[in-house]
Amino acid sequence: MVTIQLENPIAFVKILDDSRNNAVDSSEKNDGTESMMRNMEHQKNRFSRTCNTIKTVCEKLKNLHDKALAEHSEGIAKLAVEIARKILSQKIQDKDYEIESIVKKALSNATVQNDIVVHLNPEDLTEYQKIQRDNNAEISTDIKFVSDANIGQAECLIETPKGIIESLIDSHLEQVSKALQSSG
Repeated sequence: MVTIQLENPIAFVKILDDSRNNAVDSSEKNDGTESMMRNMEHQKNRFSRTCNTIKTVCEKLKNLHDKALAEHSEGIAKLAVEIARKILSQKIQDKDYEIESIVKKALSNATVQNDIVVHLNPEDLTEYQKIQRDNNAEISTDIKFVSDANIGQAECLIETPKGIIESLIDSHLEQVSKALQSSG
């Protein structure tokens, strides 16, 4: 047995662990607090790196989404207008529209209310006149209604001394298309 005499008491000891070839504090062997603190710090760092990675991925996804939306906004607008065109065509075919409302709206855009000529599709003119008779509506002598085969159903064209007002489906759909493309 070997005995070693020291002048001062032992303040610190390092024990080498054969399996890891690392130095281990004797204080850690007795108290796992420091080890737990290091472990928590390690987990905190990993969590922070994971959060940063997720944030980066989210930013890239948002940029990709914005880019895809910008690239496809024109196509989306065209598709929306074509869907609207199909729906309107079906409504016109089913006679599911009010020609009186269409005429009133177009007339409300006229700055002058005399010497007006309203062009309607022959079927719409017949329907409009029937509605006027059924409602005993007062017929203005300043407005003349004419049958015009060049005007589509659910459309009208108004001639005034100041110009022409068109209420045409294609024109309305074109305005919708422009609005959709400019908002995207």
